[in-house]
Amino acid sequence: MKKIEEYVRSIPDFPEPGIIFRDVTSVLQDADGLQLAIDSMQDCLEGEEFDVITGLESRGFIFGMPIAYNLHKPFVLVRKAGKLPCETVSRTYELEYGSATIEMHKDSIKPGQKVVIVDDLIATGGSVEAAIKLVEELGGEVVKVVFLMELAGLKGRERLKGYNVASVICYDGK
Repeated sequence: MKKIEEYVRSIPDFPEPGIIFRDVTSVLQDADGLQLAIDSMQDCLEGEEFDVITGLESRGFIFGMPIAYNLHKPFVLVRKAGKLPCETVSRTYELEYGSATIEMHKDSIKPGQKVVIVDDLIATGGSVEAAIKLVEELGGEVVKVVFLMELAGLKGRERLKGYNVASVICYDGK
């Protein structure tokens, strides 16, 4: 059986010279790779007690939903601003060029719930930090954050200091 790293396509000099783009679509397009990715992320939760899984739009949905299904846990969407129909809480975070806002339904996390956050990639950590703050604003406790891939050179894990962070694959660079 192949290792999960073998399913990730690496594209040099994209989006700019010197960057190696780690393409998750090559994992999704291979049935064995997809199954291995989900199983590996789910393995990161072994022994963890939690009530609900949240996933960040959109690739966090891809990985978080099957894990929630497999573990018989509810799944909560963290979406881009303006996409959720009910009353929301929101958080804005900085991007390389500008900012973005994410939202959750105000009633999606109950006070005291233990929450796992799932996303495909941690780079600088800004989006997941914003998601953590939303969960905490609603009274939830983030007990674990799980990623398929980590770009260690961008130091996102440092931004999430104090939280239990796991990644299946860790790349040294950016």
